[in-house]
Amino acid sequence: MAIFKGAGVAIVTPFHEDGSTNYEKFEELLEEQIAGGTDAIIVCGTTGEASTLTHEEHLDLIRFCAEKVHGRVPVVAGTGSNCTKTAVYLSTEAEKYGVDGLLLVTPYYNKATQKGLFEHFKQVADAVKLPVILYNVPGRTGCNIQPETVVKLCTQVSNIVGIKEASGNLSQVVRLMALAGNKIDLYSGNDDQVVPLLSLGGKGVISVASNVAPRQMHDICQKFFDGDVEGSMKEQLRAIELCDALFCEVNPIPVKTAMNLMGKNVGPLHMPLSEMEPKNVEKLKNALHNYGLL
Repeated sequence: MAIFKGAGVAIVTPFHEDGSTNYEKFEELLEEQIAGGTDAIIVCGTTGEASTLTHEEHLDLIRFCAEKVHGRVPVVAGTGSNCTKTAVYLSTEAEKYGVDGLLLVTPYYNKATQKGLFEHFKQVADAVKLPVILYNVPGRTGCNIQPETVVKLCTQVSNIVGIKEASGNLSQVVRLMALAGNKIDLYSGNDDQVVPLLSLGGKGVISVASNVAPRQMHDICQKFFDGDVEGSMKEQLRAIELCDALFCEVNPIPVKTAMNLMGKNVGPLHMPLSEMEPKNVEKLKNALHNYGLL
């Protein structure tokens, strides 16, 4: 059974002005997401600026999230790293906190071979009992998991159960699903490609846009699952302007800017991420307004 089905939010990490984690605001965001119909919480992913957190901050955030959500929806913790030992450490610690699954990003910067990727993911997955979702985002990591490697992992490592596909390469995803059959749970990692990946047998999306529109992203998936493919498609197309605006600068710059514009007060970004360019803020404002969020 899939860890979750539908739209899981890749939730932002709110910060105080001094850069420390704003736990009071984070709890508020969790409650808003659950009330808004989100299907899962993905904590400490790219959108949560995990790469700029200390190990202590990273693990405290996962623990806090699991405690506050308390089983109401699944919690998936991002515990990947470009260092295998670090990924094992973060994963084994997160498992103690009662999360429902792990999200393991492809090791960044190292540019491992397919053999190296297999050994990395196998070693991390073997260290825990939790189900694992691989995260393929070559545009950020400089490394692409080939479909054959994904299938090998899913068939040889029992708790590697899914993949968040954010390559944007639909041909690669088609090839993956042709090879994998029902051996893997596919999640879109791109908000503008949810319906195409659902049509290939996808289980849902791990979504940036859900931070500002949880109900709408949930509905894109639910309509599809309910057989209303046309309704799902219309919701997907209606969201395209918003999706484009949320990625007009590197994630999570636009989504945190959007949340602040909406009065959610999630605070600043961690360096080296910088404030959004004024022309892009206007583009974002227009998209939010046209989508009914401002």
